[in-house]
Amino acid sequence: MNVVSIDGLSVAFEGADGRKTVVDDVSLSVPHKKTVALVGESGSGKTVISQAIMGLLPDNARITAGSIIFREPGADEGGIDIASLDPAGARMRAIRGDRIAIIFQEPMTSLSPLHTIGNQISEAVRLHRGRSGPEAREVTLEMLRLVRFPDPARALDTFPFELSGGLRQRAMIAMALVCRPALLIADEPTTALDVTIQAEILKLIREMQSELDMSVLMITHDFGVVANMADEVVVIYHGRIMESGPAEAMFRDPQHPYLKALLAAVPRFQMTADERLVPIRPISTDTDVNPPACSDRHHVATGAPLLVLKDVEKTFFLRKSGWLGGERRIVRALDRVSLTVHRGECLGLVGESGSGKTTTAKAVLRGIDIDGGTIAYDRGDGMEDVTGLAGDDLMDYRRRVQLIFQDPFSSLNPRMTVNECLSEPLLIHRVGTPAERAERVRELMRIVGLDPRFLRRYPHSFSGGQRQRIGIARALALQPELILCDEPVSALDVSVQAQILNLLRDLKADLGLTYLFVSHNLAVVDYIADRIAVMCKGRLVEVAGCRAVIDDPIHPYTKALLAAVPEPSLDHLLDFSALSASRASDPGAWPEPFRIEDGTYPALVEMRPGHLVCAPGLAGDSALKEAV
Repeated sequence: MNVVSIDGLSVAFEGADGRKTVVDDVSLSVPHKKTVALVGESGSGKTVISQAIMGLLPDNARITAGSIIFREPGADEGGIDIASLDPAGARMRAIRGDRIAIIFQEPMTSLSPLHTIGNQISEAVRLHRGRSGPEAREVTLEMLRLVRFPDPARALDTFPFELSGGLRQRAMIAMALVCRPALLIADEPTTALDVTIQAEILKLIREMQSELDMSVLMITHDFGVVANMADEVVVIYHGRIMESGPAEAMFRDPQHPYLKALLAAVPRFQMTADERLVPIRPISTDTDVNPPACSDRHHVATGAPLLVLKDVEKTFFLRKSGWLGGERRIVRALDRVSLTVHRGECLGLVGESGSGKTTTAKAVLRGIDIDGGTIAYDRGDGMEDVTGLAGDDLMDYRRRVQLIFQDPFSSLNPRMTVNECLSEPLLIHRVGTPAERAERVRELMRIVGLDPRFLRRYPHSFSGGQRQRIGIARALALQPELILCDEPVSALDVSVQAQILNLLRDLKADLGLTYLFVSHNLAVVDYIADRIAVMCKGRLVEVAGCRAVIDDPIHPYTKALLAAVPEPSLDHLLDFSALSASRASDPGAWPEPFRIEDGTYPALVEMRPGHLVCAPGLAGDSALKEAV
């Protein structure tokens, strides 16, 4: 039996330029108690289909053809055509949020910041089940227990901004499941989450599916998620179904060229050193246009230390919630971090959210002040502490060290054209004449594979991948030596991700760049980095070459990170039972000699040649070693 059957669905948007069809003659079904993955790039129509099922299409969207038949499991009636219902009518409102529920991609923007988690979840119980306030609160409490909230009673009176990303997503799942729906639509539910939290959320969805005898429509572009969750797979491109079938057949023997291309664009641990990702739409770059003036900035020999962090510490003070403020809490964001980046290499910095990766990058950039230790950089006259730089020396340092942000949309000023965005660094640092700056901006566009004719456009008129290339061009404007890449591909589709990763590799080779690449995706880091440094709770726990970390990890936290990465292969599925038994991110629960407790010095010990591991239990005064 199919809980939802979509037949010949077409959806069009009305705009100033006329009608545009974004979903074109789509047919698919979701069987009872099964998971169907709807896979495709951004803009392919995945979310529009979910909005049509929920009756939540935008005002300018219309269902122009087809039907969406919803059948209640166990019911004798033929089903309800959702496409024919009034989206604001009582019958659709009775289905939406009760029998069909949805988990949105970004929980922070989906949850009301003005209401507690308990109020938001219990609202569905009051509306659809007619329960009183105390009864709805009790049902909400039980659902929070079911989705494994660490402190369900306290969570009832907690606001969304007080929760981590993983807990906010658990709250969204609790809200979607509190009425025990027949169909759960999960719209990119783990895109913004770390791999360990992603694995927990996927495990939770599977457990809830079994507990509630529920069907799941999983919307995603991550083939690792598809391999671990889906019974059937539907591949969509520009609003049309390209291929569909059982997950086994789709992975073992893909037929359509588009599906083959999507699979070829996904980073995998088994890739060889000279193997490249194959993007669906390769970009043509021209790094030969970069003027030779940049070469005189590279005073440090390739392979020599360019950046050295020594015992860097950073502490943040937070106030407890409450009307009177409460006591201050101390968060140790960086705990004696020692790290060396060599010129010409890409050092991958990996770990969960809150591990200290971005704080490290900000400290290197002088975006925040550190509390202790030193950050030294070689500008050609030997190592000097950058925390003491000021005036022209600081401006020179900031020309040498640039940043690529995680979100290309929010990091570009929407009121500035691309020409203004790329010219701004040159104006601030007084580089060149107006004519020279204009030529440099055109060169930057060609370097990242964009047409210089687009310079008069605004950021909103570009795709996500194009916006990220603009961000990369802006980072290259001042001909830097070191680029800090802060999760530059985490928000991108796999095909666009492949474009950006290949572009960064080519720029590194052609322009002699050095990268500090921050990410939580070990497969991405393995593809682009030469060495990997693993962080947990503000401490470095393992530093070694890529293959050493991936093939032979030593620290229990690194092993847990690797075990949580969903690979796009049916032969390497996640072990959900092992994930639940681990307390990998708790330094006090690590086995000896890795355990770190309050007051313990996080010592890095060379346990194999060039392979450094945080093992305080093995470290004597003579065993301490910097991460080099």
